[in-house]
Amino acid sequence: MEVRILGAHQTETGEARPTSLLIDGLLAIDAGSLCSGLELPDQVRLKAVLVTHHHYDHVKDLPMIGLNLAYRGCLEVYGTGVLFETLSTHLLDGQLYPNLLEWPPGRPSLRSHRIEEYRPFDAAGYSVLAVPVPHSVPAVGFQVTSPGGRRLFFTGDTGGGLSPCWEHVAPDLLITEMTFVGEMQDRARQKGHLSPPQLAAELAGFRQAKGYLPRVVLVHLDQAREAEVAAEVAGIARELEASITLGREGMTVNV
Repeated sequence: MEVRILGAHQTETGEARPTSLLIDGLLAIDAGSLCSGLELPDQVRLKAVLVTHHHYDHVKDLPMIGLNLAYRGCLEVYGTGVLFETLSTHLLDGQLYPNLLEWPPGRPSLRSHRIEEYRPFDAAGYSVLAVPVPHSVPAVGFQVTSPGGRRLFFTGDTGGGLSPCWEHVAPDLLITEMTFVGEMQDRARQKGHLSPPQLAAELAGFRQAKGYLPRVVLVHLDQAREAEVAAEVAGIARELEASITLGREGMTVNV
């Protein structure tokens, strides 16, 4: 299973793109960079996208890829009921963009699949499990299992308190977020995001629960404070004797 990071940040600049992952060129997780990170032939090849929650930086490119696919193909979109309710009343409301969940007539560009937490489903040939995670809005993380049995768990945005998740997942690769530096951990908790001290606690809890630590990659980075985060995370990696790296646009991880 090849995991390519299309977007590793929370905002967009000339060098950074919002969060989006691509698995084997077929399955994406979150839509922050589906267009800005992929050429048109790769967008057409994409079969499905799993969306963790409805914040703009995670759904940003759904309208554009929907327009690109119009009369060319269809992208299967998997998410919670809250996600689709928000998309249909805001981003794809027919005012800002056409409702690409219904257009073009008879063959919409985006086909919605409402998922249930803790109930496995198939997407683009992969087995997927959605697990709720604490955040400022309803959100899920996704464990994706390849046909060969390799597992990725992506938490999406979360403020920690992940111990209930660890009961349901056993990843070979863990991708999670890192939004704030350590001195802002109180703000991180208030906003439903992680800081390095919280990450250290969550990983220690994972090891206690599962008896190992997978490789860890961090996304949803603040580009302005990335160097500070990198230094703090390096300390955590040494303390836990773990592989923890910051994601970057274009980075590929083989699982």
